[in-house]
Amino acid sequence: MTRAIDLHAHLFPQCLWRAIEAGGDWHGIRCERDSDGREHLNVRGRHQGEIGPKMRFTPQERLAHMDAIGTDVHVVSVTPSLFGYDLEEAPAVAAAREVNDEIAGLARQWPQRFAGLANLPLPHVGAAVAELQRAVGSLGLKGAMLDTQVNSRNWDEPEWGPLFQAAEGVGALLFFHPSRSIVQQRINRYHLANTIGNPLEDMLAVAALIFGGVLERHPDLKVAIAHGGGGICYGIGRLDRGWEARPEARLHIPHPPSHYLRRFYYDTITWSEAALRFLIDTVGADRVVLGSDFPYDMGPESPARWLEAMPRITPREKDLILGQNLQQLLGP
Repeated sequence: MTRAIDLHAHLFPQCLWRAIEAGGDWHGIRCERDSDGREHLNVRGRHQGEIGPKMRFTPQERLAHMDAIGTDVHVVSVTPSLFGYDLEEAPAVAAAREVNDEIAGLARQWPQRFAGLANLPLPHVGAAVAELQRAVGSLGLKGAMLDTQVNSRNWDEPEWGPLFQAAEGVGALLFFHPSRSIVQQRINRYHLANTIGNPLEDMLAVAALIFGGVLERHPDLKVAIAHGGGGICYGIGRLDRGWEARPEARLHIPHPPSHYLRRFYYDTITWSEAALRFLIDTVGADRVVLGSDFPYDMGPESPARWLEAMPRITPREKDLILGQNLQQLLGP
């Protein structure tokens, strides 16, 4: 029976909650209550959403929840609001190391239930390379989760080259996931910063990696994209047309953008069987992996059961997506 492995499973680290419970803050992050008594995180002056019960789960509570929803493995990554790309280098390194050590501890204590992706102290490239090498080489993590941009700088900038080279060298998976969206600058209502903004950010990251020639320069780079890649597969025909018609779109790539779609892995968070079927038909079932967006409400409560209930996805495709693809991608 195929084990259900969830690539898209976030963590609010216990080191954060311990600092808050002691009456302090964790690298400038503190807890506040609104007028209704609800708890929120304040991340160095940026107010985040309400703290839900799952965000405070202990490892044991998380395991019990995974058992209840039919998930065998969480590939754990820090929640995006805690990326810390606004920190100076020394505190950024300290925060990343604390999170990565905690994730590695989960994987050591429960190796059949947890694997991990590192947080990196960007935009400090040298420190990020060193931490990626430590996280994969010494801690046994499987790669890193990265924002879809770094302080408004896209991933086609030459300064990120050493990080991609290092990821290739250690065989790390890079999982791109947005923390904020440019949609908020236009309309910060109706939850559109998430429902439209996150998929848009995913598309922009994919476009930068393709058109910037990152995949051409790094042929062994392993990359995954959250939220089914946003609308990248739906819009690939227009991108191909841009490559055919406009010389600036061909500056760094000798092939049309569609040539590179199978270089990515895409999670299942599409919220539509028709969209997931289209994604599979476009990139192949061997490039799609399970995702839940734990502990947030924008993912399915049980991603495995959500997938299993789909009549238009074949049993063989379900086995690949449930866990076989990630088992092969991440290794033992």
